[in-house]
Amino acid sequence: MTTATAPASKDGAQVELQRRMLRQMLLIRRFEEKAAESYALGKIGGFCHLYIGQEAVAVGSLAALRDDDYVISSYREHGQALARGIPATAVMAELFGKATGCSKGKGGSMHLFDASKRFMGGHGIVGGHIPLAAGLGFAIRYRGGDQVCLCFFGEAAVNIGAFHEALNMASVYKLPVIFCCENNHYGMGTAFDRVAAVTDVVEHACSYDMAAELVNGMDVSAVYEATQRAVRRARSGGHPTLLEVRTYRFMGHSMSDPLHGVYRTKEEVEEQKKRDPISHLVLALKEEGVLDDAALEALDQEARAVVEEAVKFAEASPDPDPSELGTHVLAD
Repeated sequence: MTTATAPASKDGAQVELQRRMLRQMLLIRRFEEKAAESYALGKIGGFCHLYIGQEAVAVGSLAALRDDDYVISSYREHGQALARGIPATAVMAELFGKATGCSKGKGGSMHLFDASKRFMGGHGIVGGHIPLAAGLGFAIRYRGGDQVCLCFFGEAAVNIGAFHEALNMASVYKLPVIFCCENNHYGMGTAFDRVAAVTDVVEHACSYDMAAELVNGMDVSAVYEATQRAVRRARSGGHPTLLEVRTYRFMGHSMSDPLHGVYRTKEEVEEQKKRDPISHLVLALKEEGVLDDAALEALDQEARAVVEEAVKFAEASPDPDPSELGTHVLAD
């Protein structure tokens, strides 16, 4: 197992990439803040799992993919959808349950899909989508393509049998799948230490004949570099990779969860906020002399404007027509 760290030096292309990644992380942060506000106002119903604090994982990993690669995720997928290029208007409309949403208002927060972006959806069953990622990898291999499939899941999924079965099959068939475990430290529904559990899986990934890396998920550059290596392995022979990306969510598990939850203290969360991935990248760019306060404010205002437009779009959009209720049901 190797541990991913960000490169020490940066050239012009890297700086431009990091500025783009900063813009995406700011968009996700402002989008999620507005989603929390809209949920509190009753404009968003059902479940809503926010991504605040984990922005570097989605942005860094997806920056290493091509447009024809595949992405599949769990229910905390707003950030991945935005980083993949699904318009903020379509994502917000979906959260609002509107017909203009990326899933036509019938998926909501946990089921964002856009086949045109090869974003194969958020999935509400913990670990249930991981075998689907293996299936996407098998389809790529069967067709002789050189695409990859990037699969996001939380650390709670490592306790699901399908996780181990999917990794085993991906190794046996040499499927081009990158399994990205977003270890935010608080997998729900268990009493044992998830950090130790995931680390144990990563350290034994060699039994699946796959590469494994431990990545600092609060450093977008480290995530990007680790994913690049995994992509190269996948394209050059279909070899899968397991990335354990250690991150931290600053919000509760979902909007139904108290801000800090009953399982951690306010002091712990505030201490973790010192590792904010956005602040980390801002500081790095300022030290390089390629970002100042005025430029940062302009990027932030741009993100806020995109989010405000998304809310206006969602509010003005129509509800799904009742006739659409069964349009996504498979025929017998």
